[in-house]
Amino acid sequence: MKFCSHCGSDAVNFAIPKGDDRPRHICTGCGAIHYINPRVIVGVVPYLGERVLLCKRAIEPRRGLWTLPAGFMENGETSEEGALRESWEEARANIRVDALYTLYDIPHINQIYLMYRGELTDTNFGPGPESLEVELLHPHEIPWDDIAFPIMRETLQHYFRDRETGQFPLHQGVIQRKL
Repeated sequence: MKFCSHCGSDAVNFAIPKGDDRPRHICTGCGAIHYINPRVIVGVVPYLGERVLLCKRAIEPRRGLWTLPAGFMENGETSEEGALRESWEEARANIRVDALYTLYDIPHINQIYLMYRGELTDTNFGPGPESLEVELLHPHEIPWDDIAFPIMRETLQHYFRDRETGQFPLHQGVIQRKL
């Protein structure tokens, strides 16, 4: 950080504020402490019968690989509203949300993922501006080697295992950086 977003000063230090336990950007001009917190990503496992809806990414990172519809939560929306918005933006999909399905922390990139499980209410879907293709796929058709992100692979694996039992508990975990 080179400038304070509160007062515009270029006198920003990186230090531990009094009463805190980690370094933050602190403006020496106005005293504002700038907290940088994890980003929340919200999405859906959209299903219809035995199939799930996947999107082929039209944007970086991981352009050309497959993912579940998901993206950054916006200010002023609930996590469920964000998940539905992302499903519409990426796949033009109309979904009825069942429940929160996976919650994953990815500390090395400062992200938290909240993935819902939801049923497609119709088959009028198609690629949005961030997708090259959108496909409704049976489990054996999933392009496992071309899944864009580990969180999406984990979520899909949970979903297909849980579908066999008909029980869909909340899955929670941490995805660590591979060394």
